[in-house]
Amino acid sequence: MSSTNEKLRVDKYLWAIRVFKTRSQAADACDGGKVKMNGGTVKAAKPVSVGDKFEIKTEARKWVIEVVGLLANRQAYSEAIKYYVDNTPEEDKLAPKYEASVFQTGKRQSKIGRPTKKNRRTLDGFMDGDDE
Repeated sequence: MSSTNEKLRVDKYLWAIRVFKTRSQAADACDGGKVKMNGGTVKAAKPVSVGDKFEIKTEARKWVIEVVGLLANRQAYSEAIKYYVDNTPEEDKLAPKYEASVFQTGKRQSKIGRPTKKNRRTLDGFMDGDDE
């Protein structure tokens, strides 16, 4: 683990331990009041020290973590989890992930709406076959 006397920004730490995908997302969350450090809101440039407690709200879930080591550079998830203790209550860990109200794959859902060109041709062929 890193030494405790070096300065490490909140946004860089949260990005390095993989709470946020990008450092700018971490900074925006700090500015938007989604990150609380030791009970109070925090700015992105505030230095982090071992023992600090964070409450973080992301789109996916809520986090309650305690810093046990300082990590300046992003590493693999298996390494990053060694630098904090996750004290998040179980119900917040298992909260339903954010899902879009309409999941659009680009394909039309079957039997809903107008027929596709292919469906229309088979319908026309079916109808024409009846007249004989």
